[in-house]
Amino acid sequence: MSITVLDGKRFAEMIIQGANYLSSNAKYVDALNVFPVPDGDTGTNMSLSITSGAKEVQNNVQNHIGAVAKSLSKGLLMGARGNSGVILSQLFRGFAKAIEQKSVLNGKEFAKALQGGVETAYKAVMKPVEGTILTVAKDSARAAVKAAENQDDIIYIMEEVVKEAKASLNRTPDLLPVLKEVGVVDSGGQGLVFVYEGLLAELKGEELPDGKLSLSSMDELVNAEHHKSVQSFINTEDIEYGYCTEFMVRFEEKKLNNHPFNEEKFRNEMSKYGDSLLVISDDEIVKVHIHSEQPGEVLNYGQQYGSLINMKIENMREQHSTIVGKPLIEAPVPAQLEEQEYGIIAVSMGSGIASLFKSMGAHVIIEGGQTMNPSTEDFVKAIKNIKAKKIIILPNNKNIIMAAEQVAEVLDEEVAVIPAKTVPQGLSALLSFHPDLGMIENKEAMTEAIKHVKSGQITFAVRNTCIDGLEIEKDDYMGIAENKIIVKNKDKVQTAYELLTKMLDEDSEILTIIKGEDASEAETAELIKRIEDEYAELEIETHAGNQPLYSFIFSVE
Repeated sequence: MSITVLDGKRFAEMIIQGANYLSSNAKYVDALNVFPVPDGDTGTNMSLSITSGAKEVQNNVQNHIGAVAKSLSKGLLMGARGNSGVILSQLFRGFAKAIEQKSVLNGKEFAKALQGGVETAYKAVMKPVEGTILTVAKDSARAAVKAAENQDDIIYIMEEVVKEAKASLNRTPDLLPVLKEVGVVDSGGQGLVFVYEGLLAELKGEELPDGKLSLSSMDELVNAEHHKSVQSFINTEDIEYGYCTEFMVRFEEKKLNNHPFNEEKFRNEMSKYGDSLLVISDDEIVKVHIHSEQPGEVLNYGQQYGSLINMKIENMREQHSTIVGKPLIEAPVPAQLEEQEYGIIAVSMGSGIASLFKSMGAHVIIEGGQTMNPSTEDFVKAIKNIKAKKIIILPNNKNIIMAAEQVAEVLDEEVAVIPAKTVPQGLSALLSFHPDLGMIENKEAMTEAIKHVKSGQITFAVRNTCIDGLEIEKDDYMGIAENKIIVKNKDKVQTAYELLTKMLDEDSEILTIIKGEDASEAETAELIKRIEDEYAELEIETHAGNQPLYSFIFSVE
């Protein structure tokens, strides 16, 4: 069996199978996290990212492979979360860009598109690191190009891609010493291998152990994450626009003759019907998401341009009253008559930390962090609920920065992402914000503030390992300073004390302790007394952060 021409329908099936296979192996990928902390989520992030792309593909299956790839790119862009998820979205974004005008692909074009994806992904990363998903993608794309020089069979080319991807994955420990020390391969690279294996299995007509994802099961996966992480913004009775309305319009030439479609004009007109508006279009369809009080009028307006498909209307007031658990967006934005100059979004985990950010001026809190990385779409929806000309985002986690930075590709608002990698950095940056300064000046000041704070945290090990020469056993407490494990101990307070003695020096003036939900008042008091006994001149502030997983978060200034 050989395939020399690949069309959109076959490619769509490949993507769905790739998403399915990665999803079924997400926990395995999560377990490859180098640090033995209870928050390895690479597999989860990549799975949710590509599932978002596959869902978009499922809604737009057609013969034109360029159009299908474009749908995949859109879905991945909006659903991307975590660094590996964002890189995965960029790989397929470059792939889609390379074939946007193609109705079908031959072997050489397919290989060239894979190479285009690699080039786009490398450009998206500020400082590319070899021994990661980028390397696996690069090596396997190179193998595709080489295979296509002598073979037109796309199955053969994809077999070479998978073969080299696995070989490259096995080489990642040679490129990243920390992987070799811990005894694992790169988690993002492993996720990509699972995707590629799914693509190949579909090409060959083989069934993988997990079977295929149906449209309904993809809906369940995406919606489960949506309800876990996306906002219920305000009190039920305060919801102004009560119906979450989603639909697509398939353009019809006859109607376009009377109503020529212009995306900007369409968006402006649609905005009159509500808020939280998202409009994405291509040559054949326009996709709309809006919160409106008159969904019928919204649909009537859209119908002027073609036929309505994939319609979904949900009563948000009814949903809100039955939602269990915390919403993603913790701080609703007060209703305003006029657009304000700045809107500030901060990511945090824990009600106490959220309160800290709110008290310092953050307009919206996205609950997230490790184990719950917000997607690009989560940021977009949060921004849509702030009437502001300029948006500042504080990710407060190194694995969230890239998803936040993709927002600028979706929205017209002026957006600045402050590269805060920890909660203390985010708090310090927010203190440096001044509403009377311009965006450039504020970004410079807030970014500079990050450099003057030391961050530390206490958590527990989920497995035995050895990292940076430190032998760690499961359930040990670990002290982490600036993303590096530097102490470990069976005792929580002793671990915290040892970490702080390494973070504090003669220039330290202020220590801020943010207490997690598993740290008792007695443990906190004991820690403070030991530090005060040794650092008499140090000013100590304590806040109840109520964050999960991390017993203490420290800020030293």
